[in-house]
Order: sequence, then C-alpha cells, then structure tokens
Amino acid sequence: MSADLSTTTGARRAAMVERLEADGVLTDFRLREALLSVPREVLLPHAYVRVGDPGIEPIEWRLLDGAHPDDREEWLDLIHGGESVLLQRDGEQLDALVRGPVTGGRMTSMSTYGQATVEALQTLQLGPGQRYLELGLGPGVSLALAAAVTGPHLTVGVERNGHMVAFAQHNLDRLGLGATVVEGDALDGHPAGGAFDRIHSGIGVPCVPPAWVEQLAPGGRLLTTLTTRTPSWPGQLLATRTGAGEIEAVLRGRPRGYRPMLGYRWLDAVRMRPRIKAEPGVPRPTGLVPPPADAYGFWLAAAYLAPGLVRDFQAETMTIAAPDEGSWAVAGPGEATVRVHGSRDVWAELEDVHARWVLAGRPDRYRVTVPEGRGPQHVASGTDLRALKWVLPPLAPVPHRPAAPCPTEHHTEKAL
Repeated sequence: MSADLSTTTGARRAAMVERLEADGVLTDFRLREALLSVPREVLLPHAYVRVGDPGIEPIEWRLLDGAHPDDREEWLDLIHGGESVLLQRDGEQLDALVRGPVTGGRMTSMSTYGQATVEALQTLQLGPGQRYLELGLGPGVSLALAAAVTGPHLTVGVERNGHMVAFAQHNLDRLGLGATVVEGDALDGHPAGGAFDRIHSGIGVPCVPPAWVEQLAPGGRLLTTLTTRTPSWPGQLLATRTGAGEIEAVLRGRPRGYRPMLGYRWLDAVRMRPRIKAEPGVPRPTGLVPPPADAYGFWLAAAYLAPGLVRDFQAETMTIAAPDEGSWAVAGPGEATVRVHGSRDVWAELEDVHARWVLAGRPDRYRVTVPEGRGPQHVASGTDLRALKWVLPPLAPVPHRPAAPCPTEHHTEKAL
C-alpha cells in the first residue's frame, strides 16, 4: 500500500470513528482503538454496487476494485460509510474478479453496516484475554476487530462458504492479528475449540442451536438474531451462562437483523407491489393507529403471534402483506381507517396482537428459556396471565445447496 493511500485510509477510519461517537453508538474505548487500527481496505478490497432499480430482474451490478484509480474514491466512501458492503455473487471465487458491469446473480455474502458491528461487540462486552467465536463471519471484519481487542490466537471464525473462508483467512493473515477461519457449518459451532467466552452469530436462526449453548463458557455471552419468515421484525437474543452454569436469555426487537440460515426462506412483499397498487383494498374503520416502526416489542410479538406477515418499507403508507394468502392491509387514508384485501384480515390480527401487547404492559423485552439439550425454547414477557407467550420453532435440516441470497429490499445485514 502506498504512503498516500495509507494516510487517506487512516483519515477515513478516524472520520468513521468520530461519526460513530457523535451518534452515540461507539462508547467502548478498546473497540474504538480497534476500529482505528484495523484497516478495512485490506478486508474489503472490492465491492459490488447495484445499478438497476429494486425489483428489476436481472439485477445490474458494477464491481468496484479498490486497487483501480477510477474506482478508489467511491470504494473508499463505501467501505467507510457505514452501510453494508456487497462482496460475493452466487458463491463465486473471489481471487479473480473483474471490475466493471455485471448482470444477474444474487449476493451471497456481505459485510454488515458499521453501527451493527459496534453494537454487537459492545453488547458482548468484549475484553482482553477472552476466547471469541464468530459464526458465519463473511469477510471477517468483526473477527478482526475482536482479535484486536482480545489479543492474538484467541479468535476463531466458522464459515460454510469455502471461497469466503480462503478470502477472509488470506486478508486476516495480512493483518497479523492471529485470527483463524475454519470451514464448517455455523450451526455446529466449533466443537474442536472447546468453550468460548464470547460467541456471536452472523446468521439468523429460528432458535438457539444446542451446540452453541454447549460451547458457551461459564460467565460467557452469546449474541444472535432470531429470525422468522418475515425479515421486517427481527429479534436479537442475548444469552449468558451464569457462574452456576444456568442459561439466562433475553430477546429484544431490533430494526435490523442478519440474513437467515441456509435454506430458510423469507416472505417477500416486493412481488406483491403491482397487485396492491392496482387493488389497495376495501376501507374500513380501525381503532389502531399504525404503531411506530420503533415499537420493537410490539412488532417482534407480531412476527410470532401473527406469523406469515411482511411489511413493505418502501411503500408510502404502512403496507403489510400476507404473501401466502394473497392478502394485505394498507393504512389510511387518515388515522381511523385501513384498507384490507384478501381472505386473511391482516389488520384485524394486528389489532388483536396490539391489544394483547398493551394488556401485557407494552413489553420491549422477553425472557427466553433455553434448556440444555434439544428441548423446546419458550418465550414470555412475564409470569402473569396477561403475559405474551410463544414457543420458538425448531431448527430444520440444512439442505446441501448454495447459500440463500442476501435480500436487498429489507432491513437486513450479513456477517460482520
């Protein structure tokens, strides 16, 4: 790397850190030093940019090569700008990509947006000397940051995609942080590695895999996204193993979450847009004013208690669809009406969940019972009769096929 580029990237990292601090996101001084010292340009040497409009097929992409002078400024802006960086299309090999326009394909790996990286590592309370396991690490940005905090030879990442394993390990070796990447199924964790003080999953799972619980050391913390069929309302689960060996877990709603495990298929509102536009529905009165997007406790409950719904965040007014039933609800016109269409009264279900959520005390967090072994995992907002309760769905067998594409229409991200 030239001295000029090194100076430029150092200044970009400093500006990125300053922005995260100004926004109140970054508060941990060790992570601050890691963000300043780890050169993102080594881990993210290229990036795909979508050229075509959302919903248009085939997708038009443009590959930015950070080593090319004509791409450099846009590439530097992208990898330090805080948004997700798209890295791999259709599970492709990553050591011989050609810059320029590309048609078709789906993204199968990306780094996450910067705020999520910081929030996850701070939630884990990462510190020196801890053994850290990253599951579904993608290009390894968070693994590198974790290694800079914990110290060398204490961090391991598990990645299913062989091309990404080679890519991430090569780039991590260039940084000399002593981080290791192994190829394997993230759902199995890393049994050969023993117990870990901190475990972070970069993939969404319907429940906590037993292997992850088994590999969590006393006093350890585990952080993952709990995914449902809707990408609209993900949950973040933080599990802690107490000194007595018990698991205590808390589930909270979040604005974004990681893409789901291989084989898990999200519902999609994008393909329903023309139908909804042509026939938005029959108006009827409602006492439910559209809840704000940041009422995460409500929306998380809706994902489980009114399953099969998905929100179109690009719509002008709140639009929630049930794709499997060809039904939808469009809020308005006005606060006291809603338009409904189809055999499933989507809005009536949301009215019911909202009433139950209010009676339960408007919870924004839920306790999760995670038993050792393969027993059912129960969620509850409390212990009284008004509490909201549900059971997490079990893990399904993972098919042997290419990774599920990363959606670009929803508030989601891939591995850190």
